[in-house]
Amino acid sequence: MSGGRVELGLGAGWYEREHTSYGIPFPPAPERFDRLEEQLAVITGLWRTPVGESFSYRGDHYQLVDAPALPKPVQLPAPPIIVGGRGPKRTPELAARYADEFNMPFKSVAETARAYQRVAEACDRTGRVGAGEPPLLLSAGVVVALGRTDAEAQRRAAPLHVKSALPPEDPVVGSPAQLVERLGEFAAIGASRIHLRLIDFHDLDHLELIAGEVLPQL
Repeated sequence: MSGGRVELGLGAGWYEREHTSYGIPFPPAPERFDRLEEQLAVITGLWRTPVGESFSYRGDHYQLVDAPALPKPVQLPAPPIIVGGRGPKRTPELAARYADEFNMPFKSVAETARAYQRVAEACDRTGRVGAGEPPLLLSAGVVVALGRTDAEAQRRAAPLHVKSALPPEDPVVGSPAQLVERLGEFAAIGASRIHLRLIDFHDLDHLELIAGEVLPQL
């Protein structure tokens, strides 16, 4: 048994086609963020309600009346919540109020540093202060296409050149040493966790390259 190692990532949604495909409403961004804020309030409220007590909530989009707040998660007091994204206003505020981790996905070190600063300012405004450390864990996402040769790295990066609905990213395409350098840059601005995105999940040699030549240097 792992003892529980679930982490919950929540967002407001951004890709309308994805919502349409699965029958999920896609209202304008302000309403999506309103709903996200209420969802975070409900989830954290349910998790924090002691056993034997009930939880009620009345919002514009969700209403709960005397919910028993069961079952309880294995992780106590609750599984970590991740809030992330490039939003300059409400995203930092929601992270400061509800998240255990703020994640900046797949952007440059400079953009990520600015996002971290916005979160730090939101933490100050909300009174969330860390004891000698950042008040919440800071992480970043990095798209990687590594190779033992430049040709191998470029082959793995080929799908990145295909037109996509994804917003612009700042991938690491090259050697393991280049990824180690990028990780050091993220660490210097406060990141303590990195989420790597591999393009081809069937390319186990790529994973072995990272495990063998990048991981030992961290």
